[in-house]
Amino acid sequence: MTTLTIQPSGKTVEAAPGTSILQAILAAGEKLVSKCGGEAKCGACHVFVTEGRKTVSKMSPLENGKLDTLVGVGSKSRLACQTLLGTEPVTVELLGALSGF
Repeated sequence: MTTLTIQPSGKTVEAAPGTSILQAILAAGEKLVSKCGGEAKCGACHVFVTEGRKTVSKMSPLENGKLDTLVGVGSKSRLACQTLLGTEPVTVELLGALSGF
């Protein structure tokens, strides 16, 4: 198991390696919009991975292509539906309106 810390709430959840960040966030009871069912088509689950970026799955061309169409993307940007947890702790920051804040 690994630990996912969700900001700005500070909530932490244990998840198995290979679990998507979206699944772990929803299992923690946090709100995060995903309109496309996890297929990297909507970009609504855009998050910033602020710690543990080297332990999560590599970005696929599909995810990279969707991120290229979004506003506010930075070097820490990932789609929660496409990013799989590894074995080390990870911290993500949920972004504004889409996260229910």
